Amino acid sequence: MRNDIEKSKRTSWDAPDNSIPLYDLPHHLPPLNVPAYYPPTLAKNDACLESKGQHRDSPGPYRQSVIGTCQCCPRPSNHSQTTIMSWLTVDGGKDGAETVRSCGGSTIGDGWHLTSVPSDTTCVPSSPPPGVSTSNDKRRAALAVLGGFVALFCTFGQMNSFGTFHSYYSRHQLRYLTPSKISWIGSLQLWVFFFSGGFVGRVFDSFGPTGLMLAGSVCYALSVVATAFSAQYPHYMASQGLFFGLSVGLLFYPSMASVSTHFTKYRATALGLVAAGSSVGGVAYPIILQRLFESHGFRNGLLICGLSSSLACCISALTVTTARPPSSARGPTGKPKVKRPAKFFDPKSITDTRFSLLVVGSCFVALGLFTPFFYIVEYARHLPAAEGFNPYYVLAILNAGGILGRIAPAWLSDTFGHYNLLLPAAFLAGLSCVTLWLCARTLVLLLAFAAVYGFLSGGFVSLITPCVVRISDPSEIGTRIGMLYTMISIP
Repeated sequence: MRNDIEKSKRTSWDAPDNSIPLYDLPHHLPPLNVPAYYPPTLAKNDACLESKGQHRDSPGPYRQSVIGTCQCCPRPSNHSQTTIMSWLTVDGGKDGAETVRSCGGSTIGDGWHLTSVPSDTTCVPSSPPPGVSTSNDKRRAALAVLGGFVALFCTFGQMNSFGTFHSYYSRHQLRYLTPSKISWIGSLQLWVFFFSGGFVGRVFDSFGPTGLMLAGSVCYALSVVATAFSAQYPHYMASQGLFFGLSVGLLFYPSMASVSTHFTKYRATALGLVAAGSSVGGVAYPIILQRLFESHGFRNGLLICGLSSSLACCISALTVTTARPPSSARGPTGKPKVKRPAKFFDPKSITDTRFSLLVVGSCFVALGLFTPFFYIVEYARHLPAAEGFNPYYVLAILNAGGILGRIAPAWLSDTFGHYNLLLPAAFLAGLSCVTLWLCARTLVLLLAFAAVYGFLSGGFVSLITPCVVRISDPSEIGTRIGMLYTMISIP
């Protein structure tokens, strides 16, 4: 048994100078009561463990140090928490008490660590490793996806339906203005949404999603009420352009960033499901708003639709959570961590070449990404071949294509790579505008363009967030997502 232990210590990595071999640990510290955590994938390694004399039920600190696969099995990939620890680093503490500082065998980050505690204190893992979730973790993750879906359904879905407002304004309240000037309401809406990302993302990293989303729900309700009672062009610019755009930002960024912390392997798929809420909302809102405007008038119809949506946003704010605590949470020793100031801009991220190139490319794509959402209803209304056809259905079909576009590419990207699908989605979306939209002289071609462009643009929207998450540290996910969208707003 002694020889087996000596052999197991000879690994490709070295222990630090102040490390203590585990079989000598009882001479320096009382036996540690560290429960061994065996993921389900470890079952096939029982025989291998037995060959090392490390039976699951055998006592002793060496057996209790095992986390995952043993050394005679294939070595895990980087950042895995499935290797044998062969040493513990011990430091002297107050009053001569020795303290367990760290363990060897692999980096125990991303959810696994031995908290610094006195030697007579039980040391236990702080949480299961990524990919091994408890039922409570799965429930929280599912609720976060559902809450994010509802939040994007109500906010981004209505923003994708601005073509409905544009068409109504051009025939009623703002009929004395040109279509180009009316579209500035939607442009301001988008700019505020993008520009708010830097601030919202930084606050999210410090305090979490709940407060931001509740503030966004209140701002959503106020913007709807103000828009319903607006009468002049500047009123619509302030209420629907400024305040509604801010409410979308306060609800969108925390939802996407929070869901990304719950998943590793299927992160893009989960984010695609959340992003699909915007397309489902884009299908529903044009039809709902048109019917309400015709039956109850603009003011009452908008109040009915908007206030019920703001209530749904409040509920979603209570279901969206993060898998990691915000930086303001208490640390493992019970003492509060120092809160980081909510910086609007993180210069360190600009030095990351991968992030900088992603931002530059996204800026070019965003220059025309939302143009069809603004003008396609008016285009369909003036199309001679579309007489007698409800033009609002074209916008609904455009968003319906986005439902599949937000889910399917995201699901495929978990296998083929996020960046490998982001570039084709962006390129083909632009190509469809040049080929299909410019040649759409019939209703069939226009509907075909709406479905194709909705699918391709939806793929870009759903893939951009997992691309950012993939190259970012977990503690700066919110900041980087916000910075990306803020810099997109500049062009």
